[in-house]
Amino acid sequence: MEQKHTHTNALIDETSPYLLQHAHNPVDWNPWGEKALAEAQSNNQLIVVSIGYAACHWCHVMEHESFEDSLVAAQMNQNFVSIKVDREERPDIDQIYMNAAQLLTGQGGWPLNVIALPDGRPVFAGTYFPKENWLKVLDYFSNIYQNDPQKLIDQAEKVTEGIVQNEIPTFNESGSSYSKENAKAIADTLLQSIDPIYGGKKGAPKFPMPTNYEYLLAESYYRKDTEVTEALRTTLNRMADGGIYDHLGGGFARYSVDATWTVPHFEKMLYDNAQLISLYSHAYQYFGDDRYKQTVIETIAFCNRELKDSFGGYHSSLDADSDGEEGKFYVWDDKEIDSLLQDRALIFKTYYGITPKGNFEGKNILERKSSLTSLADDFGLSEAQVSTILDESKQTLMAARDQRVRPALDDKVLTSWNGLMITALVDAYFALGDETYLENALTTGTFLWDQQLFDSNRIHRNFKNGKSNIHGFLDDYAFSILAFIKLYEATFDEKWLYKADELKGFVNEHFLDLETQMYYYTSDTDEKLIARKMELSDNVIPSSNSAMAQALALLGQYFYNEEDIHHAQQMLANSEENFRNYPYFYSNWARLYNLLGETHYEIAIVGANAAAKRDELARHYLPNKILLGGQDEGSLDLLEGKLALGNTFIYVCQDKSCQLPTQDVRQALKQLNR
Repeated sequence: MEQKHTHTNALIDETSPYLLQHAHNPVDWNPWGEKALAEAQSNNQLIVVSIGYAACHWCHVMEHESFEDSLVAAQMNQNFVSIKVDREERPDIDQIYMNAAQLLTGQGGWPLNVIALPDGRPVFAGTYFPKENWLKVLDYFSNIYQNDPQKLIDQAEKVTEGIVQNEIPTFNESGSSYSKENAKAIADTLLQSIDPIYGGKKGAPKFPMPTNYEYLLAESYYRKDTEVTEALRTTLNRMADGGIYDHLGGGFARYSVDATWTVPHFEKMLYDNAQLISLYSHAYQYFGDDRYKQTVIETIAFCNRELKDSFGGYHSSLDADSDGEEGKFYVWDDKEIDSLLQDRALIFKTYYGITPKGNFEGKNILERKSSLTSLADDFGLSEAQVSTILDESKQTLMAARDQRVRPALDDKVLTSWNGLMITALVDAYFALGDETYLENALTTGTFLWDQQLFDSNRIHRNFKNGKSNIHGFLDDYAFSILAFIKLYEATFDEKWLYKADELKGFVNEHFLDLETQMYYYTSDTDEKLIARKMELSDNVIPSSNSAMAQALALLGQYFYNEEDIHHAQQMLANSEENFRNYPYFYSNWARLYNLLGETHYEIAIVGANAAAKRDELARHYLPNKILLGGQDEGSLDLLEGKLALGNTFIYVCQDKSCQLPTQDVRQALKQLNR
């Protein structure tokens, strides 16, 4: 029976699950667009811009307390034009108003609630407000605007000037100078921030920061620094053992609220899990630890089971809440475990630290607290027997968990995050050799090509139920380009590489700032906001500029395009002061520093068995190489003249000069100094 709603607002025609969650609020919400902005200017009304995302716990709390309340709605509807924004769909809008919040308050977060003039310029910004506080904010600004509007106009001018000036890069004429000492100093700075006991950044909350640990992994590879290796492995082990990881279903939560990785904020994001698949794949290649392999397998299984879209992409996230409670889907009562597992319960509870008291509001979040070896010794069993008991127990609990009310799914598909997932699947394929991972990556790559590309080389950002209505931003292009390069490496099908190069051309034409050689986040063909921003610092997701610089460096190597390589070097030089002094938030730039500065190899593999030899080589962690080749020479310059009939040769090359070809992968690895 269809539910009847007392209220329906203009969000009802949107596709974003976050916006649709608010479509029946008594607040007269509008989506961001010309209509709402024109209404504000026509009526000379202040604007409320409220920004969040579907998996945001405090967004739900504020909706329930304030936006579902008739008194709040009456105040907002009478004195404001109210606009709801899904930050994942419109990060360009989120960037501007988050800048405003940081300028005004020194902090930010979501939900982000902004009061703006009718032209969209912000005068006030904050995050979560209890109902009474929010009513005071609304009353205060509506009174000021009625009685002293110039005060808000002056405030808006100051804030907007700050937004425009914020994070403007300068052109570094002296260039970037690479040294191993500088690279080590970056690693040392990162090490100072790492918790020696639990890994990750010292203190709480703890976010997985995959690019930080990708940098440290590469440093461990290049310099065999035992301190770096120990800090990295502590972090990887503690995360995979902790409550931030779903030990039944696989996949990582967004962050841990404590310093020990025990209690997560339970939402699961595609972008986290994609990057962590890549990180643990690389860690497995380098360290050979089966825990990392298992983490990759289980996390991909989670993504395929719970986030896969029928069109071939991946959905965005799972909510933290279910049945009105945060984490309810994931936690366990001690007696419930006893009832479900019977004589297997004690072994399972010992392994995962389950107690009558619990570790989360009287319930238990699973944490790996033991090892197969110690359990086998304690219970007089073989490790194989213990492993079987644990696997069977997990299946039993998964079946029981599947009967619970599930967390809400944000089923929009975002191009940039799917680019990260394609890269992750190829990384896992190289590390583990599972053909289904490559098949998954190709399916999603084909989805992006067929569904998200339009007008030759333009990209849509979003997709849901066959509909895309937002043009792509720089991250959509950058992560798609990197994903297509990965698909070329995994298949030697040149169409992926050439499409990546074509997309780069579109980005250079429509996003590039010629003065600084950096890229704007928005295209020059799209809607003009109060400021045109550049995304420079890396966070949980690498910045779109650092990703684009990486893409330029790789494409320059594949196509012998010195202009692309010089462009990447210039972008790196512009960012050098930041990534050398503040690597925690510029670590993807630091990775590029090593990519462009360390000895780099082009590995060309040509002949009938090229794919098999490529896959054998790719099992190894080699961060300083590109792979190219095929059964014939193809069209890339580096492959010219390298086909020998009846044989498959591997050419290890540097700067267009190749060592003696070999048919033996082991010999090729020696040429790579491995």
